[in-house]
Amino acid sequence: MRRAISPWGDERELPAPFAAEGAELTLEGLSVRELAERFGTPLYVTSEARLRSNARRLRHAFETSWEPFRLLYAVKANNNPEIVRALRSEGCGADCSSPAEIEIARRAGVPASKILYTSVFPREDELAFAVRAGTAVNLDDPALLPRLLSHGTPRALSFRLNPGPTESGPEGLRFSGESKFGTKLSRALAAYRTARRSGIHELGMHTMPGSNILNPEHFRLVARFLGRSARVLRRATGASPSFLDMGGGLGVPYRSHELPLDLEAVARGVARELEGSVDRSCELWTEPGRYLMADTTVLLTRVTHRKEGRVPFVGVDAGMQTLLRPALYGAYHPMYAATQLGERPARPVHVVGPVCENTDVLARSRRLPALAAGDLLAIGNAGAYGFSMSSQYNTRPRPAEVLVRDGHAVLVRRRETLEDLWSHTGVWEPSPSELSRAAASAPGALAGPTGS
Repeated sequence: MRRAISPWGDERELPAPFAAEGAELTLEGLSVRELAERFGTPLYVTSEARLRSNARRLRHAFETSWEPFRLLYAVKANNNPEIVRALRSEGCGADCSSPAEIEIARRAGVPASKILYTSVFPREDELAFAVRAGTAVNLDDPALLPRLLSHGTPRALSFRLNPGPTESGPEGLRFSGESKFGTKLSRALAAYRTARRSGIHELGMHTMPGSNILNPEHFRLVARFLGRSARVLRRATGASPSFLDMGGGLGVPYRSHELPLDLEAVARGVARELEGSVDRSCELWTEPGRYLMADTTVLLTRVTHRKEGRVPFVGVDAGMQTLLRPALYGAYHPMYAATQLGERPARPVHVVGPVCENTDVLARSRRLPALAAGDLLAIGNAGAYGFSMSSQYNTRPRPAEVLVRDGHAVLVRRRETLEDLWSHTGVWEPSPSELSRAAASAPGALAGPTGS
C-alpha cells in the first residue's frame, strides 16, 4: 500500500497501484488526468492488478482454513466480460442473477460446472435456460421446484435460506428477516426430499443475509446458521449437503474511520463453526462482488459548473445515471481532487450531477479543495455496482470503461453514443433468424410479460 494525500488534508491509504505523484493521482504510473483527456469523462478506470490481488488474498484466507473451497464472482457487481475473464483466470466461478449473466460468464470462459444461478421470482424461460445451460440452480422459494423440474434436472440445486434478522452494513443493506429473499428451512425440507427423488445428487444450502459487512462476527454467525441447517437436513431427510454457500456480504471500508475486514479472522471463524456440523468433504462457497471489485476502480468526472450558495453546488458530468448508489441508499464514496492532491480543503460543497432529480447528489457537504469548471474529480471505491447500475436516464449515454493492465490502458467498454440510443428504436420487424438468435442469447427478450 502506498500513501496518497486525501482531499481532507490527512493521509489516506490507497490500494496499490493507486498512488500520488506530486499533486496528481496515478494508477500504475499512469496519470488519471491523461486518461481522462484520452478517453473522456465520465470514465471508469480499473486496476487489473488490484482485482487479481483481491481474488488471491481472498482465496488464500479461505483455502487455508477450509478445503474444498469455491470462490464465485457475483457478476452483478460489474458484468464487463474482461473483468469476468480475469477473475476466471484466478480460479473464480460465477454467481449469476439472470440468464444474460450466465451467458456472459460462459463467453468469458467460465465452465457451467462453476456457475451458480440464483433465481429471484424467475420467469419460466429463465428457469428453462438455467437447466439447459447446466449450471447449479439456487431457488429462492421451494415452491419453484416443480416448475424447475418441468424443464429437466439441474446439475446441482440449493435453496436460499432466510436466517431471520441479522446485522447490516453502513448502508443498511439487509436481505434477511422481513425480506423478499429466501425461505425458512422448515419450508424447504420437503423440497429437498423431492429433489433427491428426482435424481439431483448434488444438494446445497445457501444464505445471503446482508451486504458490505465489516464485522467478522457476522460471518461466524452465518456459518453457525448453515451448520445448524445442515444438521437439521440430515436428521429430517438423511441427506448431507454437498456444498454450503455463505453468500457474499464481505465488506470494504468507504470512510476513513472504517477498518478493512480481517479476512483471516472471517475464514477461521467460519471454519470453526462448520467443524463437526458437516463433513470436511463438504465444499464451502462464497460469492463476493464488492470485495473483489470496489477498490479496484475510480470514476473520473469533470467539474462542469460551480453555483454559489450557503453550501455551494459543484456540478459534475457524472451523476446518478453514472453512479446510482448515493441516490439509491445514501452510500458514501471517497472523492479526490485528482490533480490537486495535498491542497488544503476549502469550504464544504455539495457535489451534484446533471440529472433532473433532487436525489442526483453524489456527496453532501464534502470538504474538497477549491474547484472550478474543468477540474477533475476521482470518486473512489467505484468498481462495484457502478457501471452495472448505470442508466440512460435523461437520455445520457453510459460511460466508457478502461482497464489498466500491465501498465497499459485498455478500453474494455466504449462510451455509448447518440447513435447507440437510436439503434433500438423505431418500427422493427425481426426476421425469423433474428428471432431465433435473440431467443438463444437473451431468453424472453422478444416475449411479452407472460413469455408468450
